[in-house]
Amino acid sequence: MELCSVASGSSGNCICVGTENCHVLIDAGISGKRIETGLNSFELKTEEMQGILVTHEHIDHIAGLGVLARRYGLPIYATAGTINAILKTKSVGKIDSDLFCEVKSGVEFVIGELTIEPIAISHDAAEPVAYKINKGEKSVAVITDLGTYDEEMIKKIQNMDVLLLEANHDVHMLQVGGYPYPLKQRILGDRGHLSNELSGRLLGKVLHDKFKAVLLGHLSKENNYPALAYETVRLEVTLGENPYKGDDFPMYVAKRDEPTPRIAF
Repeated sequence: MELCSVASGSSGNCICVGTENCHVLIDAGISGKRIETGLNSFELKTEEMQGILVTHEHIDHIAGLGVLARRYGLPIYATAGTINAILKTKSVGKIDSDLFCEVKSGVEFVIGELTIEPIAISHDAAEPVAYKINKGEKSVAVITDLGTYDEEMIKKIQNMDVLLLEANHDVHMLQVGGYPYPLKQRILGDRGHLSNELSGRLLGKVLHDKFKAVLLGHLSKENNYPALAYETVRLEVTLGENPYKGDDFPMYVAKRDEPTPRIAF
């Protein structure tokens, strides 16, 4: 399997996951042109995607969805709440309703040789989910846009080979930054975004001896730095109540405006 981040950050997200024979996109939150260019850099083509898995309806996850749907007729997988919210989002344009495929959190479905499970997440959207994808004994999860996590989330992602995990903000940078107070409270709340510290703590709870790699994603442009996210998560793992250190496995930070080298496993 492989995980390819076309773009990941508060300004737009598009992730590609798949095998030699089957690839899907998770979100299409940047322009169709950027998605095509990014996929081409991985020697992949947009028309070869077997579906788009949408996590939720915020524009940084669906900005290019309408273009891809109209140009290539790609099926769109999302929860009922997310589908309804997308259909009300004028900026994505008209999308043929026949392209939508409703999914439910906790209920697996299959695309090609991939088995996919939506995972309910805590975020201020209609009916948001993260996605866990398996092919045989190999597995990857893309976990972003969650304000908090619980034992159910930990249980769902305990045995992953690879994680793309949100490390959205540094709490101090957010608190002293220029965002309006209500927005700060939203981001810090249980339906907001995962901080660097919480990301490290969650990672420490799901590590195992066969863990392959983590890609930190969905970083805030205003309230984080790649090096800060990396070091904070690494330190949280090292100091946490787990048998691992932050240097025991590969850790990368997804790039905001360009593709990040693929992780193959």
